[in-house]
Amino acid sequence: MADIRPFGAVRPREDLAQDIAALPYDVYTRQEAEAEIKKSPLSFLRIDRAETNFPPDVDTYDPRVYTKAAELLDEMIRNGSFVTDEKPVYYIYELTMNKRVQTGIVAASSIADYEKGVIKKHENTREDKEIDRIHHVDTCSAQTGPIFLGYRENEVISEIVDQVKQHTPVYDFKSHDGVGHRVWIIDQDRNVRRIREAFEGIDAIYICDGHHRCASAVKVGQKRRAENPNHTGEEEYNYFLSVLFPENELKILDYNRVVKDLNGLSEDRFLDRVRKKFTVEKVGHEKYRPEAKHHFGLYMSGNWYHLSVRPDVIVDDPVEGLDVSILQNELLAPILNIEDPRTDSRIDFVGGIHGLGALEKKVNSRQYAAAFALYPTDIGELFAVADAGRLMPPKSTWFEPKLRSGLFIHRF
Repeated sequence: MADIRPFGAVRPREDLAQDIAALPYDVYTRQEAEAEIKKSPLSFLRIDRAETNFPPDVDTYDPRVYTKAAELLDEMIRNGSFVTDEKPVYYIYELTMNKRVQTGIVAASSIADYEKGVIKKHENTREDKEIDRIHHVDTCSAQTGPIFLGYRENEVISEIVDQVKQHTPVYDFKSHDGVGHRVWIIDQDRNVRRIREAFEGIDAIYICDGHHRCASAVKVGQKRRAENPNHTGEEEYNYFLSVLFPENELKILDYNRVVKDLNGLSEDRFLDRVRKKFTVEKVGHEKYRPEAKHHFGLYMSGNWYHLSVRPDVIVDDPVEGLDVSILQNELLAPILNIEDPRTDSRIDFVGGIHGLGALEKKVNSRQYAAAFALYPTDIGELFAVADAGRLMPPKSTWFEPKLRSGLFIHRF
């Protein structure tokens, strides 16, 4: 039973939403964030990446940075750049990218559900990455970046969403990257009650993207519990900002690999070793994009190859049967000696949003020897791994479009 409750968001004034909404803090370097804020002075990055308000010699994780973030947020609330909905409501957040639409429910999800495993994860987090957001959330007393969650489609929720979307949205704009954003408010008491009851009938919610933001929100909530002798469980710090999408509206893009060398092998010798576990077909100069699971594209020296996993290699296991696992276990580790892709400097990752041309460009630069194009992980595979209490290999999923920060803020 999932506890997904309505809340009163702090959100941008309607005419400022397009200027404030920003991509997640972790897609930018400090220099990139500074450049983005110069172009868009109201960008929420000035709060999410508050180090941009200081000279370069001030460390990104200096305590003054988090204090500044809280000051800027309070200032924008005071000057009317943000408004606050006093009544607990649900929000509908629709994103449109390349004519594909996905629609989610913005809500406050329960930290207790995360602790009990109702909200399921599929990857581990790193403490150093958590610490930054813990300080940011705790100092601001707010979650500013939503956690991207998925759930199995529910008829009641879908019916209400379709009904409310017939009305005029409170936000309707296109961001600089061409993604359309529309927001509606679900404030009728009956619909709010029906949505909450519908989620109570769902026994599993899945983290799709934002594991570190989620873990940080949970740890701040646990800290606030310990600090509050009158803790009841109903305080807002017991919940975190999230957008929940039904399974049928989610799409995962491919997450591709590029390697810097062939581990001392010639291309011919490398292909000979690959053939022990894969069939290899030379395609030539035309780009090859895998069209099914267990098929891979390989690009070397101006040529594409089609790799297909031999049947005896495939295993019936939610993790080991993933294409990212097969590539790692049967090729990258035994042939190229890349044992840990999280730490090995000889491998890099390229999100599918950049296309196969990005892989060719990297290899053609001669800084990389080969590129591997993968078929995207399926959302059902992600759910299966999480249901099994297992973890996916690193860089298994790439979700697009990215949820914007600053459109919804959950204060506590």
